[in-house]
Amino acid sequence: MARVTVEDCVVKIPNRFDLVMIASQRARGISAGAQLTVDRDNDKNPVVALREIAEETVELGDLEEELIKSLQTFVEMDEPEDEEVDMLAIQQDMSTELGGDAPVAMFESSLDGDDGAAEADDAGDIMVVIDDDEAKD
Repeated sequence: MARVTVEDCVVKIPNRFDLVMIASQRARGISAGAQLTVDRDNDKNPVVALREIAEETVELGDLEEELIKSLQTFVEMDEPEDEEVDMLAIQQDMSTELGGDAPVAMFESSLDGDDGAAEADDAGDIMVVIDDDEAKD
């Protein structure tokens, strides 16, 4: 075959989009050092890939699997740190003690050397404790 055309390959892979995707996957494989199944004849990798598809010297199922694997991505989920898990557990425990669905917020602040924290009263309002004797809404 002196020149390969898309029409020669469409007989083997009817969908032109699939043909382009599989031929480009094969061309990338050739660039990476895969063994050629036809003579190069001074052709570039995409032309060699199309010639291999037209002459059926490569397994199309294997190329399709390689293509699928190359397009798949795996998103690694970050595991929460131990301290974050402990804080979540404390917040969940406090919310159940305060009546189930009551919002819980914890803040740490330092005013004049005293540490303050947010507390929720029975009505669900959050009060910031600045000093043991004083409280602000």
